[in-house]
Amino acid sequence: MKKITIAFDGHSSCGKSTMAKKLAEELGYLYVDTGAMYRAVTLYALQQGLMDATSKQINEAALQEALGQIQITQKQEGGKVKTYLNGVCVEDEIRQMRVSSCVSPIAALGFVRRQLVAFQQAMGKEGGIVMDGRDIGTVVFPNAELKVFVTASSKVRAQRRLLELQAKGDTSLTLEEVQRNIEERDYIDSHREVTPLVQAPDAKLLDNSEMTIPEQNALVLQWAKEAMGE
Repeated sequence: MKKITIAFDGHSSCGKSTMAKKLAEELGYLYVDTGAMYRAVTLYALQQGLMDATSKQINEAALQEALGQIQITQKQEGGKVKTYLNGVCVEDEIRQMRVSSCVSPIAALGFVRRQLVAFQQAMGKEGGIVMDGRDIGTVVFPNAELKVFVTASSKVRAQRRLLELQAKGDTSLTLEEVQRNIEERDYIDSHREVTPLVQAPDAKLLDNSEMTIPEQNALVLQWAKEAMGE
């Protein structure tokens, strides 16, 4: 049976990565978290002083020149996909609020998106891939056999994100602060000039505000089997 391409897009902190990864495991497909790639570039920019975390000002010329020196890989380890930046595992660092609050301005840069999109398209040219991000079904794989657009209310997403941060030992943030960050990212992602976050016309909408994880996993698996002709 021909292996298909499955694209997940949607808002931040809506659980699309967990959902996409589970589906990839069920199908025996490769899973790629493109959001982690943009987070890795953001972390690099912060580490190298190419972006100010407070003002969000970016030295675009220096970052564009440095992109050729950035190597991002993802590996399956212990049932989890971990992101490596220039050979160093940065999975925990890229999930911290310092990176979360800076990733949207980095991801809005055209030269960053062009380079990462080309890399992502090369990874998925043979099919058999589940990829999630903001522009997978609209730009990276516009001909994907299955496209899913995931969303949830900003309050629900903030509650989930806060619990995730607290589980990792970060108790410095309030629910209001996390929700504000999520809504700011939604606005930037949806209003940027280059490949803004939009639902592809042929994407299936999944609002998981009131769904359990088993319910949403069962639904996307059903959609995938339908797309594969089973």
